[in-house]
Amino acid sequence: MRILGIDPGYAIVGFGVVSYQGVDFLPLEYGAITTAAGVRFAARLATIYDDLQALLRQFQPDCIAIERLYFTSNQKTVIDVAQARGVIVLCAEQHQIPLYEYTPLQVKQAVVGYGKAEKRQVMEMTRRILKLQQVPKPDDAADALALAICHGHCATGIQFMERKIQTGDTI
Repeated sequence: MRILGIDPGYAIVGFGVVSYQGVDFLPLEYGAITTAAGVRFAARLATIYDDLQALLRQFQPDCIAIERLYFTSNQKTVIDVAQARGVIVLCAEQHQIPLYEYTPLQVKQAVVGYGKAEKRQVMEMTRRILKLQQVPKPDDAADALALAICHGHCATGIQFMERKIQTGDTI
């Protein structure tokens, strides 16, 4: 299974593409889509859309794992991130790629085994799981890879439940 992890934002959208088979993860690509601060916001959203479209065409992921948006103290930031996230959701839908959402707590639990792990612990475990020489940079790319790992660990259960629902079997 090829998983695209996305850490949403409007200045930086982290992405990480991994191949997951059985219990093994193989990193294929990671990085960030960036937009300049002085550019009109709508143009920034267009850049995210265009660059993500290119990533989806290039890597053809089976699914996308994205961080679930949670409210922070800065309302303007959360609204802008939500708009950028909407562009990402639209791209997934246009390509008919299933999208799965995870909270930071779920990612920490899946990657480190502890839902209150510190960011540096998640980044180091991401590096180890993917057998990378260094922690991925920027941090947004490392977060995106952690999301992809989280989905890989959760995917078997999700696929089982989806099959049960599709066939009408009882759980």
